[in-house]
Amino acid sequence: MRKIIGPLLTGLLIVGVGTGIYLSAGKQLSQLEKATIRGLIGSEKLDFFNDPRVIEALSDHGLEIEVKKSGSREIATRHDLKNWDFAFPAGIPAAEKITRGYAAKKSFQVAFTPMVIASWLPIAEILENNGIVTKRDGIYYFIDMKRMLHVIEQGKRWTDLEHNSNYQARKSILINSTDIRRSNSAAMYLALASYIFNDEQVLENNEQANQLTDRLANLYVRQGYTEHSSAVPFNDYLVMGIGKAPMVMAYEAQYLYSAAENKLRPDMRLLYPEPTIYTKHVLVALTDAGVKLGEVLTTDPKLQKLMIEHGWRNEDISGFDEFISKHNLQVPTSLVNVIEPPSYEVIESTIQKIEQQHYDGAH
Repeated sequence: MRKIIGPLLTGLLIVGVGTGIYLSAGKQLSQLEKATIRGLIGSEKLDFFNDPRVIEALSDHGLEIEVKKSGSREIATRHDLKNWDFAFPAGIPAAEKITRGYAAKKSFQVAFTPMVIASWLPIAEILENNGIVTKRDGIYYFIDMKRMLHVIEQGKRWTDLEHNSNYQARKSILINSTDIRRSNSAAMYLALASYIFNDEQVLENNEQANQLTDRLANLYVRQGYTEHSSAVPFNDYLVMGIGKAPMVMAYEAQYLYSAAENKLRPDMRLLYPEPTIYTKHVLVALTDAGVKLGEVLTTDPKLQKLMIEHGWRNEDISGFDEFISKHNLQVPTSLVNVIEPPSYEVIESTIQKIEQQHYDGAH
């Protein structure tokens, strides 16, 4: 019997050691084969790529991502895009500019989010008292952009509004945004304003845009210094309060993610512009490695779910519904009054004219 057991145990030991060596070697080989993919992203997506769960999910596909944040329109005007595997700005205009200027391999629409105005309960109530904001179903706040822009153009201060006992600030009524020359969220504000100023029609040509340049520029120049990326003004909103940021043009995703992370104050409120506009977040693959990342982000159910958990909407509608239900978020699941931005050529030309005529090299 011992003659049988001895060789059998020896054989099992050899098999076990061999299996261990094989698995260890396989793991090391997997690590060696892991591709490092470098990309430029809008600052609003930095938390997503820094999420340990996202890093692990990408690692399961053999991908290691190295990202650098920048303003979305700033990404589109960089001269070193050939040194990167992908560009992931916010907004179709920036993505189109990149695609046209470089030999892009492929584009992937990974997520989208409506533009919103991050504000406060006292502000919402004041604007409601003045017929600018409407509360629907006792939950959702919608802001009439035509009336709001009219008040801004009149140069009114908060103390000029009637029925205002809760915000006695003499500062001008403005919607804080990012730098129109560098950031997509400011460009989307431009798209909304231009639609209102153009008799509720999307700008179709440069002649129409030229007639509105001064009015549009006024919305930005009066703000003074503006930041390059959307993360900064929204962080000011979170940290500095109503005095610094009574109304901030933002992405809905930023607000929802902050709510899910319990970073909001009880008196913070979300105002949905009417009309509003969706910002599409398009990954432009500049190399084959970038293509692989785009394919993974748009096909992996785990990564799509994680994108939703960072506040973004995508093709997984039921997943988004589950997210807002889980965190008890009061968000309209669908928006009806949505417009399209002007064409790439028109919006670019309008921004360039604002820069040439009104900034004159400032900041």
